[in-house]
Amino acid sequence: MGAGHAHKLYRPGHSPVHVLPPHCKLAATLAFVVVVVSTPREAVWAFGLYALLIAGVAAVARIPAGFLLRRLLIEIPFVAFAVLMPFVAEGEQVQVLGMSLSVSGLWGAWNVLAKGTLGVAASVLLASTTELRALLLGLQRLKLPPLLVQIASFMIRYGDVIGGELRRMSIARRSRGFEARGIRHWGVLAKTAGALFIRSYERGERVYLAMVSRGYTGSMPVIDEVAATRAQWAYAAALPVTALAVCLMGWTL
Repeated sequence: MGAGHAHKLYRPGHSPVHVLPPHCKLAATLAFVVVVVSTPREAVWAFGLYALLIAGVAAVARIPAGFLLRRLLIEIPFVAFAVLMPFVAEGEQVQVLGMSLSVSGLWGAWNVLAKGTLGVAASVLLASTTELRALLLGLQRLKLPPLLVQIASFMIRYGDVIGGELRRMSIARRSRGFEARGIRHWGVLAKTAGALFIRSYERGERVYLAMVSRGYTGSMPVIDEVAATRAQWAYAAALPVTALAVCLMGWTL
């Protein structure tokens, strides 16, 4: 893996969460999300405890609450879907503020909102405390298929390059007096997308040939190998193990 790219979610720091090996954090986040999804929706108190666990990790990682809440706005489409569920679901109805809402729809909306929000919050914390390059190394350390890791790596590396190409094409259109104002301009935008695809494909060919000429054989070299100690695994497991205990209580109560 070569040099990494900074991203807007990452907040540099030296907290105990930041210094954990990336594969430990990836495994802990995945386990936590699985536990949250497995929790019965009726155990409302359990989701409150999960939220406290997330808040505790954020405090240890020194991630401001405002930063975390702003990044949670990405789930707005799911919130809109959940809000509609009580109005469209069938079954027993209940009156809330003069509106007739479905009981199963209300539970479904709560299920989507609670589990979705906690999952997004855990992912945001992972991204906030781990660089993109470290995440890729962690995926490789967890034995994810090498091809998928390489695809993700190239996507991260060249996403900004392709975005810059699109911006230059947009500037070129505007400098010639073009403004997309209606359906009759869709043809021009479609040609732009086609041209961008061709340029990206040609760039990919050039990059691949350059890599092959430098000895690329299908796998990227790993410059640094990060190993985790038992103490670090235990520290990372604290979140999912605690969540698992809460989940088991939710099923028994």
